[in-house]
Amino acid sequence: MINNLEIKKMESDDEIRGKAYVHWKSWHDAYPGLVDQEYLDALTLEKCEKIAYNWPDNLIVAKDNGRVIGFVGFGDRGDEAPDTGEIFALYVLAEYYGKGVAQKLMKAGLQQLTNYPQVCLWVLKKNKRAIRFYEKCGFVPTGEELVSSNIGATEIRMILKCKS
Repeated sequence: MINNLEIKKMESDDEIRGKAYVHWKSWHDAYPGLVDQEYLDALTLEKCEKIAYNWPDNLIVAKDNGRVIGFVGFGDRGDEAPDTGEIFALYVLAEYYGKGVAQKLMKAGLQQLTNYPQVCLWVLKKNKRAIRFYEKCGFVPTGEELVSSNIGATEIRMILKCKS
């Protein structure tokens, strides 16, 4: 358990840079062997910072003693799926696995999507740890798959039917 865990909307430059670090570090810790190594090698902290500054909205960070240790990104697909909210990203630093941070971030993200009858996400098909986590959160695989050529991996779609 983390004594000083704070879950909040991402707002400051420090939080944006912290989110970028978690994004970069999480990919490099969790995805070797799951995505093309060439893609990982090209995913620099600077690229993640650029992404974080270009997409500052709909993000909630988890902080431990002021340090960003995880984040969740959420939103919708607009006209593509107007009745479906989406969890776009959920990452936690590896040293915080199993400490309840991801569950708290997922809960915070889902609270932002309560207006949708369902919420979906995409997860790497070979990321068994993440799939088990999402299943514990109530998500089920839809059978849809997407081959992401830029990362050299297949993703599966999972969906959570929300209570009406």
